[in-house]
Amino acid sequence: MFKQQKFFKFLAIGLAMTAGLAQAQSYPNRPVKIVVPFAAGGPADNYARFMAQRLTEELKQSFVIDNKPGAGSIIGTDLAAKSPADGYTLLMMSNTHTVNESLIPTKPFALMRDFVGIAPINYSALLLVAHPSVPVKNVAELVALAKSRPGKINYASSGNGTPYHMAGELFKFMAGIDMTHVPYKGSSGARTDIVGGQVDVMFDAETTMATLSREGKVRALAGTGLTRSSNLPDLATVHESGVPRFEASIWLGLMAPKGTPADVVNRLNAEVRKIVNNPDVKAAWAKQGAVPMSMTVSEFDQYLSADIAKWANIVKISGAKPD
Repeated sequence: MFKQQKFFKFLAIGLAMTAGLAQAQSYPNRPVKIVVPFAAGGPADNYARFMAQRLTEELKQSFVIDNKPGAGSIIGTDLAAKSPADGYTLLMMSNTHTVNESLIPTKPFALMRDFVGIAPINYSALLLVAHPSVPVKNVAELVALAKSRPGKINYASSGNGTPYHMAGELFKFMAGIDMTHVPYKGSSGARTDIVGGQVDVMFDAETTMATLSREGKVRALAGTGLTRSSNLPDLATVHESGVPRFEASIWLGLMAPKGTPADVVNRLNAEVRKIVNNPDVKAAWAKQGAVPMSMTVSEFDQYLSADIAKWANIVKISGAKPD
């Protein structure tokens, strides 16, 4: 009897493993939606569309983008959290999400409770830029101007909790200055207004702002990496320019609703890693200032937890508040 029970136990395990393998091999058999909780035209949207195209090619099934911006990513993220956990709704996320865990604790979801990480995609440094009419050419001059006009200099961001907002708050804290935050519903609106001169300065992704800087539509004051960008070797960093140890970046990744089958998550992880490790992709992204990120599911889970803890500390020490 014992041997018979043991046999059926192993048979059940074997059947479960076979079913899981079959599910992973058949996935996806219908279109997959990637919810982008940010406005069109920004880094998250651009790289989500790139990944959707590559995943469509690799998995022979459509991956479609669904932009649901608003409330600093909360509207679209909540929609994704409430979607079926079947692998057919994914979330394009960024460090906006890890910031919001401490900045906006009353939101209707918790990142590590309601989602499972699939894979990171890439990261890039930011640029601190000013409209050409602002009488500053570098970080030192901006700090001096802000100290002479407390609260009069304004800085744009794509919304509360976004990397651009937190870079501004961290800069204010570390430089000992006061600037006024002007949040937008997306990075495109903020970018349009700094080009138009409606706002004074902005932290924005190098991948989108470098071109505007080269065209003279904005003045690049500094990069936000600890080392200079290979694309902008003559541009000093904030760290070099009188605000030691300042560093800020934007990183992107994919998540899925909690409960999404592990075999589906692992398959997507493998496909994303194959894409970001492709030499042609690496070379193309390097020209844009983006660095591929490649992690296993468990490594990404650890990375997410560490980033949440990091930003919780920065939110606390900077006194950042959702406007």
